[in-house]
Amino acid sequence: MNHTSCLREFLKYASLNIIGMLGISFYILADTFFIARGLGADGLAALNLAIPVYSFIHGCGLMLGMGGATRYSIYLGQGKSKNANIAFTNTIYLACIFALCFFTAGLFLSSPLTALLGADEAIFDMTDIYLKVILLFSPAFIMNEVLLGFVRNNGNPGLSMLAMVSGSLVNIVFDYIFIFPCELGIFGAVLATGFSPICSLLILSTLKIKKKNQFHLTRTSLSLQISRSVVSLGFPSLITEVSSGIVMIVFNFIILNLKGNVGIAAYGVIANLVIVVLSIFTGIAQGIQPLISRACGNRSFLQTRQFLRYGICTAVLISAVIYLGIFFFASPVAAVFNSEQNPVLQQITETGLKLYFTGIVFAGLNIILSIYFTSVERPLPAHVISILRGLLFIIPLAFLLSALWGITGVWLAFPAAELLVTVLGFIMYRYLYSFFIEKP
Repeated sequence: MNHTSCLREFLKYASLNIIGMLGISFYILADTFFIARGLGADGLAALNLAIPVYSFIHGCGLMLGMGGATRYSIYLGQGKSKNANIAFTNTIYLACIFALCFFTAGLFLSSPLTALLGADEAIFDMTDIYLKVILLFSPAFIMNEVLLGFVRNNGNPGLSMLAMVSGSLVNIVFDYIFIFPCELGIFGAVLATGFSPICSLLILSTLKIKKKNQFHLTRTSLSLQISRSVVSLGFPSLITEVSSGIVMIVFNFIILNLKGNVGIAAYGVIANLVIVVLSIFTGIAQGIQPLISRACGNRSFLQTRQFLRYGICTAVLISAVIYLGIFFFASPVAAVFNSEQNPVLQQITETGLKLYFTGIVFAGLNIILSIYFTSVERPLPAHVISILRGLLFIIPLAFLLSALWGITGVWLAFPAAELLVTVLGFIMYRYLYSFFIEKP
């Protein structure tokens, strides 16, 4: 495959996956906007306390979807179609196990979880409702992520994109209907979010109806070896999502002590906008994953490097455009989510946006590097990147910098952690792993 063909294929896969991931990220952004308009700062605070649990659910789905689809794509590149279907079947088994655990937690543990997350009396009921419903919809979220990964690796990024965008549109429409005309409050918001993956699954099912899917369930028992491979390859995706949930819990704790519920509301706006931006980089990474995995299976190592370069250049360019937009339009962006025109909320959000978003370029590079290592079956450096950026750097930095500079230190913890991980990530690529990956 020549340079032009590689670039054309990259643009096709990356653009469709960016659009699709933006669709998924709008689940939460739509909730943020409509809850801000309908329920004010208390509603935003309740949403922000509950979102980490959604990150756990989404992370497990991404882990299985990314890990299973990577294993599947590599088998296909090696001409092992039977093994590819066994990998798909084992991924479905694992998805059912995880879904059952989350669903059970929704039935019996939502109130203890709400208390554990720090909800006070003013927002306890809203937080509890959001948690319970999102956990009960967890089977749909997890199965949707799994099938999106396999459809993408089946050579259908367009259908994957259509499913994700359609789910997002359903969420936005029902958010408005349930919160305003029906006056269902936060229950309406989370119910709309739960309908999104169901819509996406219905669209993905057309691939089976039209008999255009290469992957099929096959008669096989749960294989410990394949399950371990699926989990290992998808683990960085899980760590990325789960750690973002843990970081939100830690940041909520710190900000609650510094600025109270208004500070948490401001952080909710910033964090959910960052989710949207990071979804762009996840879209780029998911776009290059099937291409790199296929090239790796074919031992076309030059192509793996080409696709990585395309991903990095695209991430840097998009980051620059987004940060300039945030820097010059922080005030109107904050005002969109400040329905009560609270001057304290406005000031905290504006400052936070300008500082926090300095880290997006480094976060984008880290996401792409992590997926690259996963795609070429080098999960260890991917695990290192995910754990460092998700937990081991940002949490200590949050406590340290907040102790030094208060709320400003909280906002700076994210860019500082991502910058450090980017440096270490490229050191690992350049000096530790590139030789083994790129040489036949």
